[in-house]
Amino acid sequence: MKKILMSAILCLGVASTQAQSNSIEFEQYKLKNGMNVILHQDHSTPIVAVTVLYHVGSKNEVKERTGFAHFFEHLMFEGSENIGRGEYMKTVSSNGGLLNANTSFDRTFYYEILPSNQAELGLWMEAERMLHLKIDSIGVQTQREVVKEEFRQSDNQPYGSFLREMFSRAFEKHSYNWVPIGSLDHINNATIAEFAEFYATYYVPNNATLSIAGDFDKKEVKAWIEKYFSTIPKGTKPMHRPTVVEPIKRKEIRDTVYDNIQLPAVMMGYHTPAQGTHDAYAVDMMAQVLSQGKSSRLQKRIVDEQEKALFVGAFPFPTEDPGLSLMFGIPNMGVELPDLEAAMEKEVEDLQNNLISEEEFQKLQNQIENDMISSNSTVEGIAESLADYSVYYGDANLINTEMKRYMKVTREDIQRVAKEYFRKDNRVVLYYLPMPEEEEGE
Repeated sequence: MKKILMSAILCLGVASTQAQSNSIEFEQYKLKNGMNVILHQDHSTPIVAVTVLYHVGSKNEVKERTGFAHFFEHLMFEGSENIGRGEYMKTVSSNGGLLNANTSFDRTFYYEILPSNQAELGLWMEAERMLHLKIDSIGVQTQREVVKEEFRQSDNQPYGSFLREMFSRAFEKHSYNWVPIGSLDHINNATIAEFAEFYATYYVPNNATLSIAGDFDKKEVKAWIEKYFSTIPKGTKPMHRPTVVEPIKRKEIRDTVYDNIQLPAVMMGYHTPAQGTHDAYAVDMMAQVLSQGKSSRLQKRIVDEQEKALFVGAFPFPTEDPGLSLMFGIPNMGVELPDLEAAMEKEVEDLQNNLISEEEFQKLQNQIENDMISSNSTVEGIAESLADYSVYYGDANLINTEMKRYMKVTREDIQRVAKEYFRKDNRVVLYYLPMPEEEEGE
């Protein structure tokens, strides 16, 4: 959803000094209907983040009906029995707040950032869409048009199909085969009854984490949570939680994608472990060695010294089940894609064959610590991190202790994961090329 601008005082006041200097204190409990509640108080600025994480993403869909979780990201703003159509955003905006939502393979996340004196409003509105969402032909058709426009924007954006093209080739068995936006045909052909069934299955309190951070009175907020959420019935429909394990890859997949682009690109996707595992932390650190900052290896060697690329980067794509770590490069003028690909491979091979230096390793640890502080420097960031850690890892306190997991990763671990996962027979390689002139615009 498009973010609504909030008042200047809120834009200037989202930083949380507590997150930057001390451990983050929180309280966690469950309602009788199974809803997970996490509360973090921070009185440094007069704002509050009210967030709800539903443990449903594109991974939970079936291959005949993809795009439902992303569709509901939009539909959940359509209105409820007690909130008129189109009034959800207006109400938050008129009360000095902003709101947004996002959908991934594994979850859907909603939030409002409001002045402290509007915390009850945020709670009531989230409870409304959990209990009384309006699912009718007008709302469904309206949001179908919105999703169609997202498709058009994605297709018109350079390399906008990258994730769709990559994941569809990388996954044969697992539902990561399709990306959250899913299929327009599936959304167009789905009935109101099918949407209602998906809502009744996944948007229920026992599949939700309500995470609140900011300036609020805990006793008061607990009373409001009890008032608005405790009477919402627990969901009873079976939820699709895929258990299929993607087979280990032993053969490289290569393909060419023609797109409305001016500059070609090379893209690689390596199968890597699920987030939260020891090896996933090592893969994350390896990616940072390769491409975080101007002094990173890919930037310094391929862009600056060899002048083979306009841009080159490596980034893991964290997912609840084993996923991908991605690399992306756009060649400089006169450089062929195979040459750029070889230069990128050489940097990976260097990590496979040699330990990074102690100095580089220390710098890496410092970068990670700074990144973690930054990610928890706003009340919305804290609320989201608490929910993520609770849902994905079963331990919200990782917001304070996850750095210890990174610190357990050794230089030898980084070399080992480079060898184990960044194999040529464990990857997908895509060459993105401009469409031939006669096909442009088709």
